Amino acid sequence: MVFTSQSQALEIADANLNIVLSASTQTPTKTVHSPEFDPLQTATGVYVTIHGHFYQPPRENPYLNVIERQSSAAPFHNWNERIHHECYRPNAFARILNDRGEVVGIINNYEYLSFNIGPTLMNWLERCDQSVYQKILEADRNSSQRLNGHGNAIAQVYNHIIMPLANERDKYTQIRWAKADFRSRMSRDPEGLWLAETAVDYATLEVLINEGIKFTILAPSQAQRCRPFPTGDCPEPEWQEVGEGQIDATRPYRFYLQDQTGAKDDSRYIDIFFYDGPISRDMGFNDVLNSSGHLSGRISQAVRGDDRPTQLISVATDGETFGHHKRGTEKCLAYAFVEEFPQQGWTVTNFGHYLSLHSPTWEVELKPLTAWSCSHGVARWQDDCGCASGGGWHQQWRRPLRNTLNGLRDRLIEIYDKYGRQFFNDPWVARDNYIQVIRDRSDANVNDFFAQHQTHNLTYSEQVDALRLLEMQRHSLLMFTSCGWFFEELSRPEGTQILRYASHAIELAEEVAGVELEAEFIFNLALAPSNVELFKTGDEVYRQLVATARVSLKQVAAHYAITSLFTTYQKEQQLYCYNAQQLDYQIQRMGSLSLAVGEVLLISEITREQTHFVFAVLHLGGWDFHCCLQPFSGRQAYFDLKHRLFEALQEASAAHLILRLVQNFGDNAFSLRDLFPEERQRIMGLLCQETLTRLDQLYTQVYRDNYGIMMAFHRDQLAVPPELQVATEVTLGNRFLSSVRALESESSEGRLSFNHLGELEAIAKEAQLLRCRLHHSEVKEVFERLIVQSLWRRLEDSDLTTIEEDLENLQRLIQLSYELNLGISLNQAQEFYFQYLKTHIIPLCWGYLQRNHHKTQIELPKNSHSDTIFAVEIASENTTWQLPQIRQLLQLGKTLGINVQEWLNLLG
Repeated sequence: MVFTSQSQALEIADANLNIVLSASTQTPTKTVHSPEFDPLQTATGVYVTIHGHFYQPPRENPYLNVIERQSSAAPFHNWNERIHHECYRPNAFARILNDRGEVVGIINNYEYLSFNIGPTLMNWLERCDQSVYQKILEADRNSSQRLNGHGNAIAQVYNHIIMPLANERDKYTQIRWAKADFRSRMSRDPEGLWLAETAVDYATLEVLINEGIKFTILAPSQAQRCRPFPTGDCPEPEWQEVGEGQIDATRPYRFYLQDQTGAKDDSRYIDIFFYDGPISRDMGFNDVLNSSGHLSGRISQAVRGDDRPTQLISVATDGETFGHHKRGTEKCLAYAFVEEFPQQGWTVTNFGHYLSLHSPTWEVELKPLTAWSCSHGVARWQDDCGCASGGGWHQQWRRPLRNTLNGLRDRLIEIYDKYGRQFFNDPWVARDNYIQVIRDRSDANVNDFFAQHQTHNLTYSEQVDALRLLEMQRHSLLMFTSCGWFFEELSRPEGTQILRYASHAIELAEEVAGVELEAEFIFNLALAPSNVELFKTGDEVYRQLVATARVSLKQVAAHYAITSLFTTYQKEQQLYCYNAQQLDYQIQRMGSLSLAVGEVLLISEITREQTHFVFAVLHLGGWDFHCCLQPFSGRQAYFDLKHRLFEALQEASAAHLILRLVQNFGDNAFSLRDLFPEERQRIMGLLCQETLTRLDQLYTQVYRDNYGIMMAFHRDQLAVPPELQVATEVTLGNRFLSSVRALESESSEGRLSFNHLGELEAIAKEAQLLRCRLHHSEVKEVFERLIVQSLWRRLEDSDLTTIEEDLENLQRLIQLSYELNLGISLNQAQEFYFQYLKTHIIPLCWGYLQRNHHKTQIELPKNSHSDTIFAVEIASENTTWQLPQIRQLLQLGKTLGINVQEWLNLLG
């Protein structure tokens, strides 16, 4: 790329030339849209759509509204977090690499993928990674701008229930919630909607049509027959049987409802896309995604060579395929989207955009009851059909589970309809609109909801009951999440989770209506045989895995009380889905005894239920805790209680103090094991810290006393006795961790501490000499944080007086992480640097070359973006940056794995 001036480059950038980033040393591909033909406005040629169905089942504890630690997802906290790390985030920042493995481009794959993301997953992303969440929203906006108003995102059945197995009212709520959730995020109505497991029947299609959904996506095996629309030459075209999956998936089809006479109703229809089955299967189970060349080649095999003016090659698969099931394949997609497909002359589009250009000219009839992951209709979610994930177990439990939950749902309908009419003008309209509260539980929004739907001004207790009823209905929908039936055994986490939702719905019904539904529910579950000998039947699964996991308000209060000994709570503190207001708190210690007495008001952010507790928690040392609770009964009674307890503490007798607690609270007490698991594990770690400190001192002494002996073992190439090797690893590991923590605490405003860096390097060298590995999860996390923080500070700071030292220290930190093989992720650092490279560093390079070489022509690297090289003119004119500093910045990019070598070569 040769530019004679900066203004010329800017003129070229303003032209509608799409310079596609190349991952090799070839000249970038230039695609020029002629005025006569624009593939984004005219349906001509080959269009390609890759659809990703991104979804995770709800994993939150129904009482706390958080996902608890899942050990099977290690080293991550839970499976959402693990799959996010492997798939969702990598697709938002997909790398294009050169043959040296350096980053030459970062692509947001969601801008090119057609996609749906389940609301339960989007809720989690919104809470846990705003950067990725915003990239997804941005991708829909950008694709909408690129594709004439048709964004890549489509909606999804809200709770991922199997729609043909739902009653009519639940079908409507699922679609209405899906639309409202989508609208609140994407700021537009969805054109299409993904059906869970693509499970469909005619009743479901009628709901989609009535709710204004324009299209859906199905598997080719779900079509029965099709035919072209009537024409003057052929007023009654013959139906073509395609029931074995032979339907031509390169065109959209129209499905018509029938009127009351059984005739086709031309005014009521929905358009249907059938994805290419063979390619979609190959993406999931073969090597098609190993390279963009493989993917492009496989898609080209589906292109029809006839005279049709336009055709759509569409594939669909679980979005988790791209990075989770098949690691690193998001890179294949990124390169295919911006290089391979354009080279083929294909237009990357989405279903809504293609439909706007090419309305269906064929109609289709579907098989009556089908899904994409079951060859027996929808039997996988209600029968022992053999479709499962393997293991050779039966699924005879499926039908009894379905029947049991259907029976509970019907009982809950009666309760909701009866009691809901006391609070709501129309309880079912209120349920449909409850999604607005689910999305925003602020007091103002909940009050607006009540103002819109209440029969009268509800009292506080009526509001609580009204919200309990709505939550009961929400959980009655959650308990039909399809994953509960998908696998081979009821007692798996997925089956247990939907039973937990059912259990909570039963509790809420009892709180509002005073009815007891659990006994009948457990009785019916006994008809569901488990494959696991420990349980035998579903009722034991419920008793052992579900009933024991319930959480009461008392347990939340006890959790607050015990953890208050190790946590300084604010006067108002968020505790899971509760607002904990500390109205009084006092702690005293006497020898090994610690006593805290307090008063806390717990308010549920979901139902507004609030309970006022008085608590006392006694820590006798070690693992022994004694926590007591009772409802608040008055200010004077509380002060008298507190006085009596602290008076008893002065006697320093644990037995006497426990007796006093029993006298005042009764013998129902909570202990450490009643804490929620993660906090219990944290406190256990704190309690054993003193022991670990003593052990560290012993190991350190052993290490120092035997250092010379260990060196002799190494010189003679003998194995060091394991006792000495353990002492070495513990000692150096703890020293290293302490130094890393000190480095982080003393790295002021992102500037790395020179002294601590030197200390870390010395420890690392000592460890290498003694052949012991330093590994600790906290070290990895601190290194990643420090690299990002230091990089951000250095690139954003206009003060250049310390730049050489800052960049050198950052290089040292990154190099140290490599030498220690910590396995750190440089993803965020790469992303930040790459953006800065385009907007600041390249203009700095340009400015230096212009000022110091006075060239009339400068040949720039082939992979430079015309629209970003000169994005920041002021940077290119900045005369304060010197060549060594610019080279240091580029060298940092090289260390981070960014392709900057050609710029280094240009600068000489």
